[in-house]
Amino acid sequence: MKEEIVDTNVLLRFLVGDDKPQQKQASNWFSQAKRGKRKFVIKAIVIAETCFVLESFYKKRRDKIADVFEVFLAQSWLVVEERNILLSLWAWYKNGLHFVDSYLLSWAKNNNSSIVSFDKKLTKNSGCSL
Repeated sequence: MKEEIVDTNVLLRFLVGDDKPQQKQASNWFSQAKRGKRKFVIKAIVIAETCFVLESFYKKRRDKIADVFEVFLAQSWLVVEERNILLSLWAWYKNGLHFVDSYLLSWAKNNNSSIVSFDKKLTKNSGCSL
């Protein structure tokens, strides 16, 4: 079965439901994937864009966004690239860091690494110093 990459607009319609026909179609697609009829790939860049749009356009709270993605990304029927990194970044995100900064912190932690940055808030959270 070929893999299919899921676009941001599919996640947004599925999560927000502001376009009912598209939400129904997205739900149907995810249901097919759950039943093993499709193989969906979720990329970190798509999650980043989805978070940005949910925050900026839809004015959703970070804790709500994080709660949804913690459950969604844990689904075994999805192919989630960098699943461990994506699942472990939400605490930083909930505490006010941007998605990308949270991703970098999670990546560094998961890879026993550090971050090189001029961003003092980011390096403080990573244990790095300037």
